[in-house]
Amino acid sequence: MEVAIAAERIVVLADQIGPHEAEGRAWAKRLEAFGTLARMTGFLARPKDEEFEVAYREKRLQPFWRIASSAHSVYERARSYPILLAPEVRKVSIDGQERPIGDRRIVIVGYESCEEDTHREVFVDGLTGAENEALAALLEFDPVEADAAHLASLAEEQVVVVPPTVKASGLVRDAVAKAIGKIDADKILEERVELQAVDLCYRPVYAFRYRRLGKEAVVEVDGLTGEVSTTGSTFEEHLGKILEPRFLLDIGAEAANIFIPGATVAKLAIVKSLELRRKGAKPGGAKPA
Repeated sequence: MEVAIAAERIVVLADQIGPHEAEGRAWAKRLEAFGTLARMTGFLARPKDEEFEVAYREKRLQPFWRIASSAHSVYERARSYPILLAPEVRKVSIDGQERPIGDRRIVIVGYESCEEDTHREVFVDGLTGAENEALAALLEFDPVEADAAHLASLAEEQVVVVPPTVKASGLVRDAVAKAIGKIDADKILEERVELQAVDLCYRPVYAFRYRRLGKEAVVEVDGLTGEVSTTGSTFEEHLGKILEPRFLLDIGAEAANIFIPGATVAKLAIVKSLELRRKGAKPGGAKPA
């Protein structure tokens, strides 16, 4: 079996709405983020703008994976073809040879030559590992190929470059295993599996934490579609802890020849220290308001 694995790529999807428009959309939904009771109270007495404080602003690049694979197989197999006969048939001759009749049927044995091509493309959330076909539509938004230096420069600009918790090595093994599948064959003449794409894609997300009357709530805005979520979160909430100013991006991980002899996936690691711009700055994200 021949296996070919494409080199990993990093793809960054360009912002479509920008930080100012994102904050405007978030501000319009700020009251909803505080829950049903706050919305009901707001209908009775409209809250004043000064009651809301922007406690934190964040732009992050959130990861998802695109894995595209194909398989090509050429094989042979023996097959029996039963033929049902009419009640009046007493004898059947094929190619000059009389065939035995049993239970109103005859059986012909043949040898099939087969060729099969399959294609598969999956999109996987880089944090949860869940497949999500809706992510495919995001690639329509100006994908730009990036590298370690580009991601490091974004991190220096106070953009949170979120490291994927789902590694490429596991996705590659799974994709190859599913591409191979099960072939019903007596003899395999050719078998080829190719991973055309192992792409780590980053999409922009804006998050704004508002404080009101001693309570906090987060509004999240999709930097591509402009969709607003009042049940969003900031990145440190994703991890359950505050980020340290150091990020590790591992898009290759372990050698794939654990699973496929001779095939390896390159490992690229970016370790970038971020200097806190000023005392009291929130690590890993935008400056606090």
